[in-house]
Amino acid sequence: MALTLEISASSAAKLARFAGLAALLASLAACGSSGSKGGGGGASVTQRGTYKVGKPYKIDGTTYTPREEFNYTETGVASWYGPGFHTKATANGERYDQSDRTAAHRTLQMPAIVRVTNLENGMSTVVRINDRGPFARNRIIDLSRTAAQELDIIRAGTARVRVEQLPQESMAVKDVALGGGGPDEQHQALAALASGQRSAPAAAPAAV
Repeated sequence: MALTLEISASSAAKLARFAGLAALLASLAACGSSGSKGGGGGASVTQRGTYKVGKPYKIDGTTYTPREEFNYTETGVASWYGPGFHTKATANGERYDQSDRTAAHRTLQMPAIVRVTNLENGMSTVVRINDRGPFARNRIIDLSRTAAQELDIIRAGTARVRVEQLPQESMAVKDVALGGGGPDEQHQALAALASGQRSAPAAAPAAV
């Protein structure tokens, strides 16, 4: 006799959330304290955390005003950036690694955790915001190569997506970064949060 497994909508959402976080945690665990992989494969560099919101800035005549948020949602076009930026400094002082699940956003605090869903195929992934951009017209997020691969947008270059911030996870990485913790420590905090061993801190006044 065949068995039928029924999963409620809320349970399915929790599973999707866990799957996305598991992928992000695996990525952070891989890069962890090694910092940038670099082109030469030399000595590893420990990355320390910097929590950054930043002041308003102008690019090509458009002014962007960064702000701390924890319930941000947005729908628009995603793009990705890869080899040409690999190992270069990100806006919050880390080094960009195209194999990590990270992304650039124009106004969200860094770091912040968001789920990105490709509205054209239903695929989704969870990424950590650690850079500024994109500044091409109508684009709302610039994904690392690995994140773009998971959404299947490498070949097309862009896709229409929905960006949904994960508030508890974003508050957890903020707390760690304010204490000087880099990607490795942020990974540990997210793992503890996912396992129920850590409670997300209450939102604090925005840093600059």
